[in-house]
Amino acid sequence: MSALKRKRGGRGPGAKNTKRVKFVENGNQEPSTLTSQQPSNEFSIPAPVSQGKWRNKERVLVFSSRGIDFRTRHLMQDLKTMMPHTRADTKMDRKDKLFVINEVCEMKNCNKTIFFEAKKKKDLYMWISNVPHGPSAKFLVQNVHTLAELKMTGNCLKGSRPLLSFDPTFDKEPHYSLLKELFIQTFSTPQYHPKSQPFVDHVFTFTITDNRIWFRNYQIIEEDASLVEIGPRFVLNLIKIFQGSFGGPTLYENPHFQSPNMHRRMIRLAMVAKQRERHFVKELQKSKRTDVKEVLKEDVTDDVFETPAEEKPVEIETEAPELRPVKKGKLTQLKRKTKLKRKGTNV
Repeated sequence: MSALKRKRGGRGPGAKNTKRVKFVENGNQEPSTLTSQQPSNEFSIPAPVSQGKWRNKERVLVFSSRGIDFRTRHLMQDLKTMMPHTRADTKMDRKDKLFVINEVCEMKNCNKTIFFEAKKKKDLYMWISNVPHGPSAKFLVQNVHTLAELKMTGNCLKGSRPLLSFDPTFDKEPHYSLLKELFIQTFSTPQYHPKSQPFVDHVFTFTITDNRIWFRNYQIIEEDASLVEIGPRFVLNLIKIFQGSFGGPTLYENPHFQSPNMHRRMIRLAMVAKQRERHFVKELQKSKRTDVKEVLKEDVTDDVFETPAEEKPVEIETEAPELRPVKKGKLTQLKRKTKLKRKGTNV
């Protein structure tokens, strides 16, 4: 091969990125004479913009602090498989300050980072930052479900580029607009990335419901363009947006956010109040049983059913009542009964 290798989209060393198209009126004329005599028939068409080169060199560093559980570790692995432009690093010590992450990103040649911070081995926080100048956002991650946990029917090509779908609320409020741009630069795979595939077969959706951002991943089916969920899925509860990377002035603070410690404290207080109410009811019932009952001398309910009645004159009968005639059938029954009685006495 020659030392001067021809580049893609070019015409050699020092040539402009243009393509010349020649129109010949008569087929018998030579191209050299046509170019010299008719320069007006030549048109230059600019080369394509991309030329197949990887220009948007976004690199995302995905790592975490020590003390994360298995679910967070699987979620990190799922994000790395879905995003081919990510890089990994060792876990960061809890005692280190968050400003150290800017230096780690500079060493790894990354300009975006997704950092998972675990506290008390219960709560999971996620930082998304633009290194080194900011902005950065802090979220509380809730309802995490990984690819290995969910039994989803969807599937997509590894390394393919996703479509990003955002809720219309992202364009209405300024802090959501800032988060939308941050999500686009972080989660979208750059075009012509060496590890990416030239296919678009899945969608990342960001939906706002109940003052939280719900993340879902869907596969695009070719036959009818329907969506089938792949996973993973998680919910982001926004805490703060900072002007700098992992610090600086606060641009926005979520007024609806309640810390997990406060949430657990409210649950404990509610349980304590319930137990106190039950104990109070038991003491009240016990006191009622032990109380001495007062014996009433007069019953109050005696006069409830007393109603005034009409006085009737007293009649005294001086003559015996008349005997009623008895039928034959009844006479025979009476005779049988008397006979049976007599027989019983004789025996």
